[in-house]
Amino acid sequence: MSVRTHRAASPWLFLLPGLAVVAAFILYPFLSTVQHAFTDARTLTPGVWVGLRNFQEMLNDPQFWTALRNSLLYVVVVVPCTVLLPLLLALLVEKPLKGVVFFRAAFYTPVVASVVVVALIWVWMLDDRGLLNSMLETLGAGPVSFLGDAWLVLLCAMALTVWKGLGYYMIIYLAALAQVPKELHEAAAVDGAGPVRRFRTVTVPAVRSTMVLVGALSSVAAFKVFSEVYLLAGPTGGPAGEDSTLVMLVQRSGTGLSGRVGYASALSLVIFCIALALMLLVLRADRGDRGDRGDRGDRGDRSDRKEKSA
Repeated sequence: MSVRTHRAASPWLFLLPGLAVVAAFILYPFLSTVQHAFTDARTLTPGVWVGLRNFQEMLNDPQFWTALRNSLLYVVVVVPCTVLLPLLLALLVEKPLKGVVFFRAAFYTPVVASVVVVALIWVWMLDDRGLLNSMLETLGAGPVSFLGDAWLVLLCAMALTVWKGLGYYMIIYLAALAQVPKELHEAAAVDGAGPVRRFRTVTVPAVRSTMVLVGALSSVAAFKVFSEVYLLAGPTGGPAGEDSTLVMLVQRSGTGLSGRVGYASALSLVIFCIALALMLLVLRADRGDRGDRGDRGDRGDRSDRKEKSA
């Protein structure tokens, strides 16, 4: 083997272990899921080709529409909270004050905690005889069935998701805020801008790309939610399955000795397409916003040049 060939092959030798892992645990399962989506495969039988029958059955399945509604509602409620609240939290802990490291660690603790442990703690608090209802009874408000009402269970799961992700997205925002020049805030303060106006005109434009990143990550994570709803609402998805999400529907359809692997694969393919569409929608909205701002900036530059020439 010549020296030139050896140099050309060397990078691929270093990449080979990583590529093998990706091919074995990501690419092959994805292609296998796509193939099974068009078959009637079950857990113990390979199945035969049925074309689009799984997708037609999906459109006529009321459980699918309930799960799709809950998953989309999860995105609508959770994503704005996970985009804005961690930014406000990062602004509170970014200043080099005494003891701020403790608060940063405290806010990040739920991120490293197991979602199962955290969800069980929330179940104990929200139970009919839990801590929260005990406090309400002391105040004379009476017990509230947080885990018995379909909408309350879903809202509690959303609150759990937001609370557990605050610290993670806070760290991302802290890294972005560290790159914002202090001179911008000082110049805005000299011009008489208050904290709210500086946040709106200086901080938000400076971390806009980070907000888009957080929005894309949180939208995909919210749409694929499973653990929080499963642990709070139970395996059946709450009363009459009203709190089921798409991933929970995949789990119920494709597991067990008689699991419908083909139908579950079709559901997984739909989840993948919708999650990809959500991410592309967020990125496209940010690109369009940048284009509008660029056009406004170009028009402003042209008007300035005209005024100077006049």
